[in-house]
Amino acid sequence: MDVELRGITKRFGSVVANDGVNLTIRGGEVLGLLGENGAGKSTMMNILSGLYSPDEGEILIDGKPVVFQGPGDGIEAGIGMVHQHFMLVPVFTVAENVVLGVEPTGRLGYLDLKRARAQVDEINQLYGLHVPADTLIEDLPVGIQQRVEILKVLFRQADVLILDEPTAVLTPQEVEEFFGIVRSLKEAGKAIVFITHKLHEILEVSDRVSVMRQGRIVGEGDPKTLTEADLAEMMVGRPVSFTVDKTVAEPGRPMLEVSDLVVLRDNDEIAVDHLNMVVKSGEVVGIAGVQGNGQSALVEAITGLARAASGKIVFDGKDITHFSVRQRHSEGMAHIPEDRHKSGMVSSFTIAENMVLNSYYEKPYSKGMAIDWPTVHKTAAKYCVDFDVRTPSVFLPAGNLSGGNQQKMVVARELERQTKLVIASQPTRGLDVGSIEYIHSRLIEARDEGDGVLIVSSELDEIMGLSDRILVMFDGRIVAEFDNTGGKADRNAIGLAMAGATEGAAA
Repeated sequence: MDVELRGITKRFGSVVANDGVNLTIRGGEVLGLLGENGAGKSTMMNILSGLYSPDEGEILIDGKPVVFQGPGDGIEAGIGMVHQHFMLVPVFTVAENVVLGVEPTGRLGYLDLKRARAQVDEINQLYGLHVPADTLIEDLPVGIQQRVEILKVLFRQADVLILDEPTAVLTPQEVEEFFGIVRSLKEAGKAIVFITHKLHEILEVSDRVSVMRQGRIVGEGDPKTLTEADLAEMMVGRPVSFTVDKTVAEPGRPMLEVSDLVVLRDNDEIAVDHLNMVVKSGEVVGIAGVQGNGQSALVEAITGLARAASGKIVFDGKDITHFSVRQRHSEGMAHIPEDRHKSGMVSSFTIAENMVLNSYYEKPYSKGMAIDWPTVHKTAAKYCVDFDVRTPSVFLPAGNLSGGNQQKMVVARELERQTKLVIASQPTRGLDVGSIEYIHSRLIEARDEGDGVLIVSSELDEIMGLSDRILVMFDGRIVAEFDNTGGKADRNAIGLAMAGATEGAAA
């Protein structure tokens, strides 16, 4: 099935999200769609899937104009969208989630779960998804949950699959497996739109690339002849540096000291196992590791979101093991959480309210029993400009922002105040190359101003580019340490340590 968008324009008040967009999507092909945060990619795909109606322009399927009144029409026409944030019911099984809304029924209208499981298994086998039909969603790792979302649209017989930031929360190993699934879908004749900010992924998996900027298509090309630098310049409108510009670190006093720390998971299994580490002022320490080896629990314990079962956490010479989140914040700890929706923002609150979410009770925002809203609004507007949070107004709900702009909002709030220690977990997840460049520069700026900076990232390139020292975490413990002065750490040795193949310190 081939789809063509002609002259698509979409406005939200005075904001033009899509401006006369022309795009062709062909069966048996992967179209890579690139663009900065807020460039209009998701809006255009929401129009294609029937969630939005265009103000101008038309959609043609196999040469025939179609009009969608809602997402049901898009699904009926064979267009399925896998959203960046999963839309699954955690306490339902895979099969129950897949058939939700289009449940197969037997005699007397009863749900035919046996038939549902059989249909799910058939799709599993056809496309090599390997998802257990009877497992609860809450018991599946993120990478498998992603496949369930794909199962849902395939079950509805979609011929066009829109994949919106599909690898944002996947490990490198899961990404490779995911690419295999994308290729099998392409070989089956499906048309695939692959939306991502990761340039190397576009070059690896796409047959054709289109680049959006400020609501328009500004460039197209063959990934076989394009470079990452070419794509980045088309996206941002200027050359982009892929290396972090920084001087040699000058570490000072210990800012964070973690001693013999043990953190348990909800099921009482050990997530962090007698861990010891130090972060000094004026240095960036990066924690590398395959996701799921205790990094999240470690960050939650340091920031007060999880309780330490035993051990001690010292911040700037003060024992904060039993401090609340607010107390740690007041001491000068900043936290960029890995899951902005769970721990970093309130979607229904305005952008301005989110910008002071952890500081509204402090000066200059607090007037005793009241909040100084004019100051809040002025500050929020400044933060939006400084961090390029693209919004027509700070009075809009934060949930209206694109995922990348939500992330920039959280980063702005944490980095624009006086801090001594910055804990940044997946700080650039979902950001475009221009925004990544800026966030990296601000983290190095915090280091140079004397902060200790702890980075946790599933992107090894990010860890290598930012860190002065690299710690590798495996099975809840620090298993290796690398000096990365001048970027001299051995990538292969780090990879081996991440896989648990070696323990001990390395230079």
